[in-house]
Amino acid sequence: MPDLFDVSKEIILITGASQGLGRQFARVLSAHGAAVVLAARQTGKLKNLEEEIRGRGGRAAAVEMDVTDTSSIARAIDAAEAALGPVTVLINNAGIAIEKLAIDQTEADWDAVIGANLKGAYFAATEMARRMMARGQEGNIVNVASVLGFAVMKFLSPYTISKAGIVQATKAMALELAGSRIRVNALAPGYIDTEMNHDFWATPAGERLTKRIPQRRIGAESDLDGAILLLASSASRYMTGSVITVDGGFLLT
Repeated sequence: MPDLFDVSKEIILITGASQGLGRQFARVLSAHGAAVVLAARQTGKLKNLEEEIRGRGGRAAAVEMDVTDTSSIARAIDAAEAALGPVTVLINNAGIAIEKLAIDQTEADWDAVIGANLKGAYFAATEMARRMMARGQEGNIVNVASVLGFAVMKFLSPYTISKAGIVQATKAMALELAGSRIRVNALAPGYIDTEMNHDFWATPAGERLTKRIPQRRIGAESDLDGAILLLASSASRYMTGSVITVDGGFLLT
């Protein structure tokens, strides 16, 4: 019986692959046989990850991409496809957060967060979709949203707005692209322990937040492995416009 979650024939481009969730997605997908394109602004970290994956016998190529610059998106996809072939799956993972009260967020803060998280994902997806349509190939786009696309927290207003926008962008593009055999779904992680936030969970505020999660723990990066394999593979072939939440029950509260 064939493996339902087989990604060995996929060429998967992951934005924001230099650290955190993007790096974990690249590792798990390559471990399951996918060729992975590692895209980010910080090419030094990408090169280390590329070497790590190749050292384990995987196929990987690192490309420089600034998702806030549409010309950079096109150049990066050109480089990716020259290195590994036509991309079949895009994982829109790049994003940032700026923590301030709404009244303290500057226009530059707003532009940075919305530009990276929403505008960048939207234009990476549309650039990829045009190429897939021109080739007449089936395609698959996975947007990384967040539970904060549905709930809100203080100090993160542009971030939560951007992630709510990703949920709607996923549905809007899914509807338009379904006829071209391109699926668009989203993954909405809850609170995940990454190198960027690791120290926070040991603070009193971090411990209070952990207690609000019904499973009473913060997620590990590997807790998203199953969901990303589902969305990146043909196991999700009849899903489009869906948002999968992986949050330990956070949204239930």
